[in-house]
Amino acid sequence: MQNSMIIGLLGWIFPGAGHLAIGKVHRGILLAAVVWLMFAIALMSGGASYPGFAFKDGALLYLLNAFARFGNVVGGVVSMLLGANASSQVASWATFEYGGRFLEVSGLLNFMVAMDAVDLSLGRKK
Repeated sequence: MQNSMIIGLLGWIFPGAGHLAIGKVHRGILLAAVVWLMFAIALMSGGASYPGFAFKDGALLYLLNAFARFGNVVGGVVSMLLGANASSQVASWATFEYGGRFLEVSGLLNFMVAMDAVDLSLGRKK
């Protein structure tokens, strides 16, 4: 597949898919595993419920959190669905804040993974 826009979009929607599309199988699997492992740890730590406030309570922080979450589109949708039905006790977990940060970092890391796939497809790196 040669269209770098499609490769970037694939990599953004599903971690590692951009690398798989250009034939970098080992790299794609490794990067997908890292992003999904970080995402899974975030969910188990209660990160899907973070930031725990609404848009009206802190618009900038809420938007930054949403932007970071949707660095991994599939993961962002899953975290939003899980966060909508979360227990009210999640915020009392000791890992709640770490879960929120892991969720954000996994999304931001996937932005970089998708950009790496685009760079590889354009020949900017090997």
